[in-house]
Amino acid sequence: MSFFIGVLIFFLVINCAVLILLVLVQLPKKDAGAGLAFGGGAADALFGAGSGNALTKITKYATVVFFALALAIGIMQDRSHRGNTALFEKQVEQMQTQTPAATQPATTQPAAPKSGLLTTQPVAGSNAPAAPAPAK
Repeated sequence: MSFFIGVLIFFLVINCAVLILLVLVQLPKKDAGAGLAFGGGAADALFGAGSGNALTKITKYATVVFFALALAIGIMQDRSHRGNTALFEKQVEQMQTQTPAATQPATTQPAAPKSGLLTTQPVAGSNAPAAPAPAK
């Protein structure tokens, strides 16, 4: 199942690239816009002067394919994860019935403060000189 999802994702990426190129090649309305800036005149040379109709039809079909692929991938991913979740939950239930949870006793003694670089008291056995006593 995951191999087929990977193949569909590959086709989705290719379809996205085709859609981007189709939108950039289309002729702009009233000789302005992004289509002219990105080589909209190339569509005339490739498809002829009336290429607006052919490019818009191809763009519509590519858009429908994009949405169909995205929906199919989403449904397949959901089904794939649901199956894995059910299997995981079954394994967790088996493990819980085999070994009961061990309870840990609560500690009553607080942990001793650790001495480190930011402490004000000298660490035992250190070579640092002790602070002089204040004069009276």
